[in-house]
Amino acid sequence: MRIAVVGATGMVGEVMLKVLAERNFPVTELIPVASVRSVGKEIEYKGKKYKVVGMQTAVDMKADIALFSAGGDTSLEWAPKFAAAGTTVIDNSSAWRMDPTKKLIVPEINATELTAADKIIANPNCSTIQMVLVLAPLHRKYNIKRVIVSTYQSITGTGVKAVQQLENEYAGVQGEMAYKYPIHRNAIPQCDSFEENGYTKEEMKLVRETKKILSDNTIAVTATAVRVPIVGGHSEAVNVEFSNDFDVNEVRNILHHTDGVVVQDNNDTYTYPMPMYAQGKDDVFVGRIRRDESQENTLNMWIVADNLRKGAATNTIQIAEYLIAAKLV
Repeated sequence: MRIAVVGATGMVGEVMLKVLAERNFPVTELIPVASVRSVGKEIEYKGKKYKVVGMQTAVDMKADIALFSAGGDTSLEWAPKFAAAGTTVIDNSSAWRMDPTKKLIVPEINATELTAADKIIANPNCSTIQMVLVLAPLHRKYNIKRVIVSTYQSITGTGVKAVQQLENEYAGVQGEMAYKYPIHRNAIPQCDSFEENGYTKEEMKLVRETKKILSDNTIAVTATAVRVPIVGGHSEAVNVEFSNDFDVNEVRNILHHTDGVVVQDNNDTYTYPMPMYAQGKDDVFVGRIRRDESQENTLNMWIVADNLRKGAATNTIQIAEYLIAAKLV
């Protein structure tokens, strides 16, 4: 199994390599790929050194699977070239997510939609993945009418530059700014750029991608996405209105039996999800599960996950694992 990691020197690329090693993914040949300025650099994988190659070289090497985490423009240009060479691309950018000809996959929810003909597969946005993993089994049981989500998103979602900005601000050092404002001791109510409707791209990803993954355009979704000075992962306050009534203990039980979800919900022991405990883990954590007493058939939850792992690298690799298990590559 020849595996190309495109964007191998970036923050998500590095986590992809780590997760591939941890999960003992069947790599017979690793092809680390990056931009021109990184070509020739060495990366380490399972104790061996590998030289980074450029995009065209990687296309010519005809990998079985290419895991892309190199930004939307790069994906739009290069994913079709890899696909034309016979490589199955799993793309972590927003480039292909809402393309009606491409599948948007969270393996626990909809991997069975995949076929051998799918040569470019989209990985959803990090904040969407953790939310829909919790919503999917509840939608099947109670039928979701509306979702209101407010996110508290880690600076790692922006990248290395944002982590450096926070570290500089902690240390009182002037440096390059990833954001228009300080992030230390602050919350910035803007993730990504604004669209014409006044919402940010990140907010609209939550709206559009949720409907596509759950295969239901009737679900109403509205979102507010906020950047906070956190490294460990994204947190979300999620309010869900169902068509049908529910029992809170049954909700907990359903989520307890959902693959990839861990329920942390005990007020007596002050047990609830927090990003500092989600960091480095592949699960999605849910707690503060309670009825919204202001409106019937409505539930409140707090959902946390490491955005670089399940929100990006791990979900991508789980898609690749499914492709192999289902003999689609």
